[in-house]
Amino acid sequence: MLADDQLGATRESTDDLGPYLRAFADLDGDPNQLLMVADDGTGAVGTFQLTIIPGLSHQGASRGLIEGVRVAGSQRGTGLGTLLMQWAIEESRRRGCRIVQLTSNSSRADAHRFYERLGFAGTHTGFKLVL
Repeated sequence: MLADDQLGATRESTDDLGPYLRAFADLDGDPNQLLMVADDGTGAVGTFQLTIIPGLSHQGASRGLIEGVRVAGSQRGTGLGTLLMQWAIEESRRRGCRIVQLTSNSSRADAHRFYERLGFAGTHTGFKLVL
């Protein structure tokens, strides 16, 4: 699913699974990282990563950071994405977070409408530096 869109197709590759396996091991060993996978009985159909970040701002509030959201093409429009995001929001709340945030590539207009329907607001401008 990581490579199943116009952005991922240019940056992801299954030729060497080593980097993905190392990243999975790092995630698996950190209690503030959750990698969630939706399985329909035939295989993975959705996924996201939730990171719980302790913070000092907002009176010491923790925040949930949602990353790597993917829903298989066959499942788009079925409500699966909404269920995944609702779970992430509730898990963040359960872990004491007062903010849930995510970033979305500026070219993903459909995703932006989806997140806005869930109550997210485009309040910040993000910056990245690729190393």
